[in-house]
Amino acid sequence: MIMERNFNDEERYRRAQKRVKDIKGFYWHLFWYLAVNIFLTFGSSIRGVFVEGTFSFERFNFGAFSVWFFWGIGLAGHWLHVFGNNIIFSKDWENRKIKEFMDKDSLN
Repeated sequence: MIMERNFNDEERYRRAQKRVKDIKGFYWHLFWYLAVNIFLTFGSSIRGVFVEGTFSFERFNFGAFSVWFFWGIGLAGHWLHVFGNNIIFSKDWENRKIKEFMDKDSLN
């Protein structure tokens, strides 16, 4: 029985370690998403400020917004993978509903 408990503790530790690694990976993904997209979006406009001394929306590269959009889809998928387990029907939701129905049943 002691060996079984150690195995369970070890397994729980490995799952927790994987969860922390997944969360850390998501936050690094978010960091690079923001850093790269901000650079791409404002890069050409900032160049205009330093070279010509003016800011012009004509230099604004709206094609960079496609990177925001498509990479954002990937980022949303990564978020769902890491944090989205049972978003709508979580265990907490189940327990609240069961309690709600039991309370209703006891009143009748």
